[in-house]
Amino acid sequence: MPRAPKVVVLDYGSGNVHSAVKALEAAGAEVELTSERTAVLEADGLVVPGVGAFAAVAEQLAAVHGAELVDRRLAGGRPVLGICVGMQVLFERGVERGVESEGLGEWPGVVTELPADVLPHMGWNTVEADEGSVLFDGIGDERFYFVHSFAAQEWSLDIIPPFPPARLTWAEHGGRFLAAVENGPLSATQFHPEKSGEAGIRLLRNWVASLL
Repeated sequence: MPRAPKVVVLDYGSGNVHSAVKALEAAGAEVELTSERTAVLEADGLVVPGVGAFAAVAEQLAAVHGAELVDRRLAGGRPVLGICVGMQVLFERGVERGVESEGLGEWPGVVTELPADVLPHMGWNTVEADEGSVLFDGIGDERFYFVHSFAAQEWSLDIIPPFPPARLTWAEHGGRFLAAVENGPLSATQFHPEKSGEAGIRLLRNWVASLL
């Protein structure tokens, strides 16, 4: 019987991490909640969760050297999955209510407020999954649970062959925004898989299965 992939959920002070741990366990992973450097770097997969404000999450991540840890993993081709604000901080910058904050800069672009009459965007929504998506394999028609007012609303990373193009999944609330990105070893979802019922577990299972 194959071993369960080892996944670290990065423990940097973010709320709601225990539901993510339980969902990943349900998806077949052996999960540890820690920021210990060796564990983070050697795990089969790293999950960067995030709730709240972009600036606060970026600051908390800096306190545990999150940018360096993510960089080191990606340099070695080791998978990372960002969730919600954990996705947003992968971009260069976030602008929230006039406050501009630096992100991890793994992707170019800025996270801004959605142009919607009702914010936050909270509840279930459909997505437009990219063809060939690993995360959404078999679940492209499902609905996922969102709770956010800000998002990346365009994609500007120019990927030169032979590297494969990023797989982009979109959703809509007032305008189109990135619901998920799959870019080599770095993936992220704007919605919360751990709050998305069976569809969310299946998405995490797809990601966990890709780790070995």
